[in-house]
Amino acid sequence: MDTTDDLKPNKNYRTLVLLLLTLIYAFNFIDRQIIGILSPFIQADLGLSNSQLGLLKGFLFALFYTVVGLPIAWLADRYNRVNIISIALATWSGFTALTGMANSFLTIGLARMGVGVGEAGGSPPSHSIISDMYAKEERAGALAIYSLGIPLGLGFAYFMTGFLLGNPDNGISWRTLLIILGVTGVALAVVTKLIIKEPKRGAQEKANDDAIKIPFKTALKTLLSIPSWWAMALGIAFASFVGYAVSTWQMDYLLPFDGGQDSSVGFTKMMYVLAFTNCFIYGGGTFFGGWITQKLAGKSVAYYGIVPAVSILICLPLVILAFWVPSTLLHLVIGGGLLFFLGMYLGPSFAIAQTLAPINMRAMSTAIFFLVLNLIALGGGPTTVGFLADIFKPEHGQIHAIRLSITIVSFMLAVSAICFLIAAKTLPKDWAAAEARNETAAET
Repeated sequence: MDTTDDLKPNKNYRTLVLLLLTLIYAFNFIDRQIIGILSPFIQADLGLSNSQLGLLKGFLFALFYTVVGLPIAWLADRYNRVNIISIALATWSGFTALTGMANSFLTIGLARMGVGVGEAGGSPPSHSIISDMYAKEERAGALAIYSLGIPLGLGFAYFMTGFLLGNPDNGISWRTLLIILGVTGVALAVVTKLIIKEPKRGAQEKANDDAIKIPFKTALKTLLSIPSWWAMALGIAFASFVGYAVSTWQMDYLLPFDGGQDSSVGFTKMMYVLAFTNCFIYGGGTFFGGWITQKLAGKSVAYYGIVPAVSILICLPLVILAFWVPSTLLHLVIGGGLLFFLGMYLGPSFAIAQTLAPINMRAMSTAIFFLVLNLIALGGGPTTVGFLADIFKPEHGQIHAIRLSITIVSFMLAVSAICFLIAAKTLPKDWAAAEARNETAAET
């Protein structure tokens, strides 16, 4: 008798787990992106160049995040994923607190590397757990909700920055903010360990033990030979190249452009507006992208590539417009539209990374997906803007240097759209092959 259904989680419990994992992902992005929001304060305090800031925001974090992610994912495909997530959260939170204690480029760089090491253990096991709790037809929606951790984390980071740093009389500095975030994250790691229980691997596909015990090398070879997997990975990577470039350098552009550094009231209002647009507009786009893809995929799974491609093509003119309009208000309005469409590709992309992967390669699939994504996007986007800004700054000044740099990197969105369209063409065949591979019914 097939007892797989008995192993599937209660709906209320799996919702609780999904929401808790989303909260952890929000902390992941708070600690990852807070450097970009605080960079004008950090630059003034530590006397850093744009190139050094670019390395802190991008390459130094991304290098360790991606390299360490592979061995952690290997462990997550074999051992207790809840333990890995809890330890990872405590680790990156601890290094976030240490970032607030740094007094030079060397020490803050080492702390950022530590944050990257810790965060490498967050998403791969989380994606794997979600895929064992949600069937493939529900996976885009579930991973879209998980992806809400990105806009919620960014929104909360902007809100906390405005609330704590917007009042110069309260004596709270960027250092104190990082320490508060770090301590809170360590507490959340304890809660995670107490609440989440390790789920049965492959329960949603009704896979038997032999399907789960495919040799690692065989499963890896299978994963890396799937054209749609590579097309989706490169699509999200080139889109996020621009997304990270914008999000990590937006404050360096807006504060001198708006004069917000000279007005605590103006600074606080700007932070609250950015908090709102990230939480609700970016978040709305993330949720809508997963929802509409899940609906359209009933007609054809090619929509997992088509929806991201269309949304990314809409983003290209919006990025350029946002940095060339003459006022902060127009920048924020256009930036809100940009955030909505930037969110739409997340759920479909992450769902494909899980659905096309062999069951015992799900955490590794996410890790390699993030290896491609973050070396290109997080490692490249912010770092490229930093180096370009230092080249343009002597002749054009800081504001226009960032504007020119963002304009140049924005054309990577066209490359992203091409990759997603290639995925749309190859997905029907690859989806069917993955379905046949992963849904071997258990025989008793």
